[in-house]
Amino acid sequence: MSHAFQFMQEALECQKSAYLVNPEPSYESRIDDLRTLERFVREQQEAMIAAIDRDYGHRSRHETLFTEIMPTLDGIKHAIKHLKQWMRPQRRSVDFMTFTGARNRVIPQPLGVVGVIVPWNFPVFLTFSPLTSIFAAGNRAMVKMSENSRHLAALLNEKIPLYFPAEKLQFFDEQGGIGIEFSKLPFDHLLFTGSSQTGRAVMAAAAQNLCPVTLELGGKSPAVVLDDFPLHKAAARIMYVKLLNAGQICTTVDYAYLPEHKINEFVQLARNIVVQRYSSIHSVDYSSIIDDKSFMRLTQALTDAQSKGSTLIQLIDGEPWDARTRKIAPHIVLNAPDDCELMQREIFGPVLPIKGFEDVHAVVQAINARPRPLAFYPFSNDAPQVHNLLRRVMSGGVTVNDALLHVAQHDLPFGGVGASGMGHYHGHEGFVTFSKMRPVFYQTAMSSLMFMMPPYGKRFERILKFLMR
Repeated sequence: MSHAFQFMQEALECQKSAYLVNPEPSYESRIDDLRTLERFVREQQEAMIAAIDRDYGHRSRHETLFTEIMPTLDGIKHAIKHLKQWMRPQRRSVDFMTFTGARNRVIPQPLGVVGVIVPWNFPVFLTFSPLTSIFAAGNRAMVKMSENSRHLAALLNEKIPLYFPAEKLQFFDEQGGIGIEFSKLPFDHLLFTGSSQTGRAVMAAAAQNLCPVTLELGGKSPAVVLDDFPLHKAAARIMYVKLLNAGQICTTVDYAYLPEHKINEFVQLARNIVVQRYSSIHSVDYSSIIDDKSFMRLTQALTDAQSKGSTLIQLIDGEPWDARTRKIAPHIVLNAPDDCELMQREIFGPVLPIKGFEDVHAVVQAINARPRPLAFYPFSNDAPQVHNLLRRVMSGGVTVNDALLHVAQHDLPFGGVGASGMGHYHGHEGFVTFSKMRPVFYQTAMSSLMFMMPPYGKRFERILKFLMR
């Protein structure tokens, strides 16, 4: 047994012992935890922004504020506002041979200790958004950070103990192989956000303890722009989302379908839009690729696509990429074959393959031939067409006539389907995910089962016949 694994086991035992002492924290206690979480984010905001910037090499300050700090604080406010309602026992109808006075209730109760495995791309939001749901549900948490979030992990390990005791919340840095060891701990629930490949390993490890898991994975999320939708509006919205965080978002537009006769116009619109937003790849508003491995993967994928007959269209003048800063110019790729790297796996970079179509039915068939994506983005003002696409294409979530925005809605569940994940959280769904929704039946002084006891006979059969009428 490694020292790191033993340390994590001891931390889990400490939290489980604390849970047994206080298995159902009060409303006031949970509100206090949420306000402490909010206070931490506000007071450590600048330090977290700086740490993420160092982890990335360069991460736009404004993108961190907009995509991490703001939605985290907004999510905490939402939980505080609705917590009392979420905690209320639910009344359910009473059925099957009960006397008047019997009651059914569903009581939300804390699970205990929740493990959270956080990716590097939005490490603040994907840490504190789950913690909001976990604490609202009355649980304790252990959080493992990514190996690409070393500076942020160091900050959290240093500062969190000033706000929360270890029996409530504890962080762990990646020290090589610790992720799977973390997954092997007997948590009461485990949340993993990351790649499908790693998700399989995490789920297999958690299965040894029959630990329930929520997997937030990824996949190739498509946009489909129909002929009726204004092309400039589609280009402005798709390119914004595609270049946010340099495309390193699991719910970004991975590739887009456009009417064949509109592709050239879309490319020109995209070029004009992008140069207005980013003067060069060295703009302070344009983020770096996270590490050398990812940078090499993306540049090699572009070269691979070109060698297989694709047309690469660079949207910002200058060098196509800079290895020193790990910045890659935004690219549109035309005619990418299905066997090239860009179409085989999630891109996770500022590269947008575009495919043309004449018949939307062929688009539906092509999307459905792939694993189910985490997100789907139809663009059309024709309501029946949109309804048809939503009915025929399954995905984790949907934004109609834009991209990504469904993720930021606290009252919508977030989660994948099939290869893009399982389970939901955010808002009320997060509270439910990290609670045991415990069914409780309250019997009256007289039980109806007294009429169903042996010895069985004709009277028993008459009662059954009456009940089955």
